[in-house]
Amino acid sequence: MSNQNKPEPTDVLNPGDKVPNQGLTDEEKSERMAVEQPDLTGDRIEVPTYFEVEEPNGETKQLHHVRDAEEISETIRQARTDEEGNRTWR
Repeated sequence: MSNQNKPEPTDVLNPGDKVPNQGLTDEEKSERMAVEQPDLTGDRIEVPTYFEVEEPNGETKQLHHVRDAEEISETIRQARTDEEGNRTWR
């Protein structure tokens, strides 16, 4: 069987899914888009490669939408929790 059609282990569907090996500044990260194309209705869909989140100490950090997906989900869960630890839905 030929390996000509076998994808590389690092191949991804969306170029924005790749995590670059070199360091990017926060500004460069904020400009990267994982998905940027029209959907079936013609509306433009934009999914950023990095999501900026604020830490409890006030610092911000950039989370990659694939590599840091679990931390992004946890951040969203915390954002929907009140002071008593009860989940709130908005």
